Amino acid sequence: MDTVLNVERLWISPYVFACFVTLKEKGIPFRAQELDTNQNDTKDAGYLARTVTGRVPSLQHGELALSESSAIVEYLEEAHPEPNVLPRSLEQRARCRQLMSWLRSDETAPLREERPTTTMFYEKAQQSLSDKAQRAAEKLVAVSERLLGSGAPNLFEAWCIADSELAFMLHRLILNGDTVPAAIRRYAEAQWQRPSVQEFVKKHRPARVP
Repeated sequence: MDTVLNVERLWISPYVFACFVTLKEKGIPFRAQELDTNQNDTKDAGYLARTVTGRVPSLQHGELALSESSAIVEYLEEAHPEPNVLPRSLEQRARCRQLMSWLRSDETAPLREERPTTTMFYEKAQQSLSDKAQRAAEKLVAVSERLLGSGAPNLFEAWCIADSELAFMLHRLILNGDTVPAAIRRYAEAQWQRPSVQEFVKKHRPARVP
């Protein structure tokens, strides 16, 4: 079955990241197709008809075209259960989904706005965090500490995709020199070294035109 992951051309989206890591962890061969939103590639009538919401990333898997990263991750988990990227335990899987939803929520929006992914892969942020973003950073750390306890290498018994997503969010702070407690920093940096994550991090990226 032919599998295509439609991505944004700079390869900096956390949502592309989640889908890319999931495909790599599951060992599913796929082709990446870069779309340029500045050229209205995602507004093409055919693309809109196939994906419904017309966003990236989107997955073309056989006859199915699906957008929204969390939906893509869950679809791939059900279509290709082994190896798993979501916890096997019902309770842990629910907690994993909770964290993934929260990382996409308005509570983390100030961090996404003031530490955008351009500051992770291109130029660093020039401004300190605002009070609102600092509060969001503090809550991110607090949530991480509640889930990880004292020095756990993963959120649950084994790695899951939420580990990579949480590490990505924490790296918005780490890569910009913002304060992150040592134990949480060690966790995030260890997760950042996972081969599937590093393959995304080390992707060739074109020059960015502001």
